Amino acid sequence: MLTDPTVAPTSTAPSARVRLAAAWAQPWVRLAVLGAVVLALVAVYLFGQVPGSLSFALEYRSRTVAAMLVVSTAVGVSTVVFHTITQNRILTPSIMGFDAFYVLISTVIVFVSGSAAFLAFDQLTLWITQIVVMVAFSVLLFTWLFGGKRRSIHLMLLVGIVLGTFFRAFTEWMQRMLDPLDFQVLSDAMFASLTRPDETLLTLTAVLVVLACAALVPLRRTLDVLTLGEPAAVGLGVDHRRVVLVLFGSVSVMIAASTALVGPILFFGLIVANLAYSYAGSFRHVWTLPTAVLLGMVCLLGGQLVLERVLGYGGTLSTVIDFAGGLFFLYLVLRKGAR
Repeated sequence: MLTDPTVAPTSTAPSARVRLAAAWAQPWVRLAVLGAVVLALVAVYLFGQVPGSLSFALEYRSRTVAAMLVVSTAVGVSTVVFHTITQNRILTPSIMGFDAFYVLISTVIVFVSGSAAFLAFDQLTLWITQIVVMVAFSVLLFTWLFGGKRRSIHLMLLVGIVLGTFFRAFTEWMQRMLDPLDFQVLSDAMFASLTRPDETLLTLTAVLVVLACAALVPLRRTLDVLTLGEPAAVGLGVDHRRVVLVLFGSVSVMIAASTALVGPILFFGLIVANLAYSYAGSFRHVWTLPTAVLLGMVCLLGGQLVLERVLGYGGTLSTVIDFAGGLFFLYLVLRKGAR
């Protein structure tokens, strides 16, 4: 066949844009980019605007970064796993009343013993007490809701709202009867703080989170099967009841440990988990779980940088996250495709 030399040959090689889109479709590429963003934010937070001694600033800030990593891992992993179990992307352990129960525990301690005894209470003993009570409560609740034959997401949401409302109402009743000084001490303790974690408690929390995550590693493929629903999972040979109880136990430990360490952050898990589903580019938990953790780090580090260096500490990080998360929660509820 003769060709016209005046006509440029058509290239069959894919364009740069097509190659870039193909590379971006790979989950590992997206995860690598997100990891690079997290490392950049960590570097900016650790080394940017050091007012005094660099060694002191690094020691103080590195502990904050470690606390953010522990909380992001605990909340991100537990929320994604919780969504997989419940087959619902709106419910989270915090929305189910977990944070309200934490506030209730602290309020009861101050109501019974007073603020002086609360402040003098050994932090390790208080941390252990809060974890044991919260884990026992969550295991009983989740086992009751998912242990029988009737398993309704609507029932679970209703129970969570009712319990959360009851905990908050009972807490407010006790707080109204507190001395103003006791109430002030309790109010200060209720705001989540990532910038002043106790080193011992941070280490113990990290150990619990690592152990809980390690228990999930052998179940990573089982989690993918659970996304198909209980009938399909049982048909594929999954011991659904046993697996769900193990998963609930891991979720309870992670949420209890992180909440006892830094305090309640109501909508944090809802934000990072749903962003992870959209960003990861895959339904497999081997990608969604680390994506949720890294997105949590981006939210916490980015929010902390804005609060410190733009707003001049004009607020708290947990307040900003709860406000944004509340709007995001309403969006998910009103969206027709929310499950």
